[in-house]
Amino acid sequence: MKRWYVAQVCPGYEDAVKKDLERRVQELKTDLIGQVLVPSARAKNIFFQEEGEEDERLFPGYVLIEMEKTPDAMAIACSTPKLSRFLGGKDPVPLSRKEIARVLSQVSGEVTVAPQKKEEFVVGSEIEINEGPFAGFVGIIDKVDEQNEKLTVMVSIFGRLTPVELTFDQVKK
Repeated sequence: MKRWYVAQVCPGYEDAVKKDLERRVQELKTDLIGQVLVPSARAKNIFFQEEGEEDERLFPGYVLIEMEKTPDAMAIACSTPKLSRFLGGKDPVPLSRKEIARVLSQVSGEVTVAPQKKEEFVVGSEIEINEGPFAGFVGIIDKVDEQNEKLTVMVSIFGRLTPVELTFDQVKK
C-alpha cells in the first residue's frame, strides 16, 4: 500500500528532484513509487505596497513522495541526486491521512493568505510606539481590545500619565 513520506532535499532543488525521480520511475517501469509532490500554493503577497499572487513553497527543502515502503523503493528514492534523506531516518514514518489531506487541500486551493503573526499584548507590559504623533514614546499597556485590535497605553506627557488609544500596528514590544 502506498503512503506519503517526507524527503529532505537541497533547498532550491525541489523541482529538479521531482523531475529526476519521476524520470527514473518511468525508466525502471516500477509502480512502487507514485506521485512526487513539491507542496506549493498560490499566495497573496502584500509586500512594499505591491499586491500580487505568486507560487510559494509550503515546505522549502522538502518533497512529498507517495510510495510503498520497500527496500527497492527506498533505494530508488535515496539514490536520487540532491535528495538527502527521509524524515525518520532509515525507518521513515508515513504522514497520517489527516496531514496529507491538509497539505493537498492547501495545494489545490485557489489562493491561500499567509496568516500574519499576531502579537500577544499583556496589560502592564511596556511597549514602544513606532507610528503616529507619539512615535518614539514608551508606554505601559492599560487596556487591550483584541476584537478591534486597539490598545489604551499610558504615556508620560509633560510628566503626567496620559491615556492614548493606538492600534496594534502602531506599537512594538
